[in-house]
Amino acid sequence: MVTLTINGQEHELDVPDNMPLLWALRDVAGLKGTKFGCGIAQCGACTVHLAGQATRSCVTPVSAVQGREVTTIEGVADDAVGQRVQQAWLDLGVAQCGYCQGGQIMNATSLLKKTPKPDTQQIVDVMAGNLCRCGTYNRILAAIERAADEETSS
Repeated sequence: MVTLTINGQEHELDVPDNMPLLWALRDVAGLKGTKFGCGIAQCGACTVHLAGQATRSCVTPVSAVQGREVTTIEGVADDAVGQRVQQAWLDLGVAQCGYCQGGQIMNATSLLKKTPKPDTQQIVDVMAGNLCRCGTYNRILAAIERAADEETSS
């Protein structure tokens, strides 16, 4: 039995210690927003926040997250930065198929929490690990810049 705090709520999950966090979230906790992409931490579709840090859940065992706050795409809207990022995504119509977008939003939110006003190169560097098969990279960049601008105008 593993106890995880996910999106501010404690969950007792009957899973092996070495189970990837991704599968504990999706298959046991029922939080389907975090997606499986590659299984080797290369695409970013599985990105969650672990104690505020963008983390690839497909290679992170549940034993490594006990006692730390896990935030998924379902919980990011409870954060002011996450709300701005999600709104920018909607305003600019970033998503096409949408499969990667949860991971993209989680990574962008983590970036803006650490660096509220990143320059274009900082955004490109941080987001390089999140792949989008639809190629919406220009809209992703514009949405992150918009969310950052909203912070500075608030």
